[in-house]
Amino acid sequence: MAKPLNTAEIGVALIGAGMIAPTHIAALSALRPRLGLRAIVSQRPERAMHYASQYAGPAPLFTADLAQVTDDPTIKMAIVATPPSVRIDLITALAQSGTHILLEKPVARTLDEAQQVVDICNRAGVTLGVLFQHRMRAPSLAAARLIADGNLGKLGHVEIAAPLWRDQSYYDELGRGTYARDGGGVLLTQAIHTIDLALSLTGPAAGPVTTVRAMTATSPLHQMEAEDFAVAGLTFANGAVGSLVASTASFPQRPETITLHFEHASLRVGTSDLNLMWRDGRPCADAQITGTATDTGPTIAKHEWHQAVIDDFATALRNNRPPLVSGQTALAAHQLITAIETSSRTGQPVTLSPPQG
Repeated sequence: MAKPLNTAEIGVALIGAGMIAPTHIAALSALRPRLGLRAIVSQRPERAMHYASQYAGPAPLFTADLAQVTDDPTIKMAIVATPPSVRIDLITALAQSGTHILLEKPVARTLDEAQQVVDICNRAGVTLGVLFQHRMRAPSLAAARLIADGNLGKLGHVEIAAPLWRDQSYYDELGRGTYARDGGGVLLTQAIHTIDLALSLTGPAAGPVTTVRAMTATSPLHQMEAEDFAVAGLTFANGAVGSLVASTASFPQRPETITLHFEHASLRVGTSDLNLMWRDGRPCADAQITGTATDTGPTIAKHEWHQAVIDDFATALRNNRPPLVSGQTALAAHQLITAIETSSRTGQPVTLSPPQG
């Protein structure tokens, strides 16, 4: 049974103190006093104590003992930012204690493991959310509104591109790019954000992906176990076709883009811009949205996007509604990635079925 939300402030624990921790701490600082960071759990808490000065509220507890979170009735939710390889036991303990869980992507290393995570939380009656913060970018939100209006017509063609770069030093960190630690390469670790966003935008217009034909590979530019390159052809439920290209071997890195070609217009969604191009030539200024954030390397994303997801999750808990991206919703991206990997391995097209409900 979930811990009751009977206080004005929701106590939060951060599980994991890696490179994304400062983003979460900045986001939680901005969300005070509705949310309060009570604890940071790390295998080596003494190495994480410098984060205390980055938090705007009272210094949190630093501990390696998860029981100090699960046994604390004031901690209502936990942000889990650990590698996927150590998730199941953590999530089981948190869920059984009634602590709601917001996960950094991916949910798990495999689709079966991700389904297990969802089932654990469902059985315990706790809310599971996933941090797909790209959905909170201004261009993403504007694109969703334009698609929902229904004026663009039928969706016929989709282009998904994640041309990224990671230096070999990135993969030299112990376990990075391995199936045991990360569950995969560019698809599961980097491109999953763009995949999730694309599926959220195409779903209302074209339905789910139904067929995948794909190839993945490790380029000569990296020494790593998993893939640093993937290309896939996609077919959607309404007959639309699409392509996905993802890489961490694209130097110099370019912004990720999703281009949706509709019956009446084309819509290109970038990291910090949105462009709408009507086929009849009408002005497009109504959809010109420009921001200042760009992805120029493996840097920490702006905390405002994380902040928006965390805020939505906390509001969902208070209002007893699903969060922006539930664990069940996140399975769609995992299912597509699994289909791409399977098609590449077998050399055959893969037909997708809806994730278990």
